[in-house]
Amino acid sequence: MDIKAAIQAGETCLGIELGSTRIKAVLIGPDHAPIASGDHGWENRYENGVWTYHMEDVWAGLRDAYAKLCADVEAKYGLKLTKVAAMGFSAMMHGYVALNKEGELLVPFRTWRNTITGPAAEALTERFRFNIPQRWSIAHLYQAILNGEDHVKDIAYLTTLAGYVHWKLTGRRVLGVGEASGMFPIDSAACDYDQTMLDSFDALVAEKGYPWKLRDILPAVLPAGADAGALTAEGAGLLDPTGALEAGIPLAPPEGDAGTGMAATNAVAVRTGNVSAGTSVFAMIVLEKALSKVYPEIDMVTTPTGKPVAMVHCNNCTNEINAWAEVFKGFLTALGQTPDMNAVFTAMFRSAAEGAADAGGLVLYNYLSGEPITGMEEGRPLLVRSPEATLNFGNFMRAQLYSALATLKIGLDILAGEQVAVDRLLGHGGFFKTPVVGQRIMAAAAGAPVSVMETAGEGGPWGMALLAAYRVRKAEGQTLEDYLEQEVFAGQPVTTLAPEAADVAGFNAFIGRYTAGLPVERSAVEHL
Repeated sequence: MDIKAAIQAGETCLGIELGSTRIKAVLIGPDHAPIASGDHGWENRYENGVWTYHMEDVWAGLRDAYAKLCADVEAKYGLKLTKVAAMGFSAMMHGYVALNKEGELLVPFRTWRNTITGPAAEALTERFRFNIPQRWSIAHLYQAILNGEDHVKDIAYLTTLAGYVHWKLTGRRVLGVGEASGMFPIDSAACDYDQTMLDSFDALVAEKGYPWKLRDILPAVLPAGADAGALTAEGAGLLDPTGALEAGIPLAPPEGDAGTGMAATNAVAVRTGNVSAGTSVFAMIVLEKALSKVYPEIDMVTTPTGKPVAMVHCNNCTNEINAWAEVFKGFLTALGQTPDMNAVFTAMFRSAAEGAADAGGLVLYNYLSGEPITGMEEGRPLLVRSPEATLNFGNFMRAQLYSALATLKIGLDILAGEQVAVDRLLGHGGFFKTPVVGQRIMAAAAGAPVSVMETAGEGGPWGMALLAAYRVRKAEGQTLEDYLEQEVFAGQPVTTLAPEAADVAGFNAFIGRYTAGLPVERSAVEHL
């Protein structure tokens, strides 16, 4: 009954995130717990050498996810959803949405997945003395300039997918600072784009004679909790063509999936971080101070409040474990058994815990795709062992789990060398599904305690809903860090494991063999 009353009174908050394969909407009640959801599956397209999504697919997907959420509300509570206290939209970060003064798309949306901006990213990294990854919006813009693309002169607004959706719904050209940090470097002290680098870019392209300066075409930067506008009547119609959704709803600043992940894992405070380990793996650590130099292995972004964050992103994590699970399933089937895949994965992970701390001398590379941190353009999964190594199931699985986090550990070791302190690292994703084991291996990789929360699986849409709630519910002067700690996560069950000395030493021994053997992996890429 309390939930029904909250829905009728418009006291719920809505978060919608456009992920790579799914658009998901989550509605939360006054206690921040999810009460309804809806989703829509979609896929990127590879057209004319560019990974893209069609904008008609964006709106069809948003409407479908929202309609399914409304249907869920009606099925559970017998009510039509017409209003919420606040809403917010997030999406996969980076990419390139270039619009002219009429608001028309100048070229198809270029997603984060594209690796077509290498020369631009390298040149800007050198000029700014700041790591500019290929997927960042500024790399896409400068590459278009280097390519001599005619549309550049006509750009009136350059944004991301989340910024585009927010603009269409509110008329406001703004971005949350965390999302903006994937467009252009941020000055955390000012919570705005770095002015020196803006000036440097304008000087770099001055001879082109474009009718714009960079700041003029970028979205304004907003911290979490700021007024990012309200849903217009036109925007309400875009999201809900039935006309049931009321205009005037406050919107939170649009964020990226990294920022919503930080919110959903309560990892926005200094000396905290989160690790998402599934098909790919990335870690985000909130820094006390800037790093001493530029590292191509480390992306610098920010929290939704503008604090500097070091991000280590790796393309490969659990795919090879999943592939071997299918092998073991086939073996059990050949024995006449009907395998339970949950039991198979549990046995694999638990056996890893029983393997030798150094994985018995085995070396394993899980690269199904390329891995920029180790300089691999392509991948070849590979198991190598010396005659003295001990090959058994436990050691094999320990090597699998080490391999899933090995490239991440290389990046984390760079941060450790910079004396980056981490008090709490929260793990989420399939790697942590089997109790204890994934946590234990991750703690050994990071050299820091790793926690797992029950809510860590709620993900980005829930994180966006929390940011929407913060927009309208925060107390005077209450920071996002305090709001999440006091209002959302207080009392949440948390399991924490500290690193064990034997595991740390064993993982370090494995990494020694792993880095020494990288030329073997490169040779496999070149010859197989």
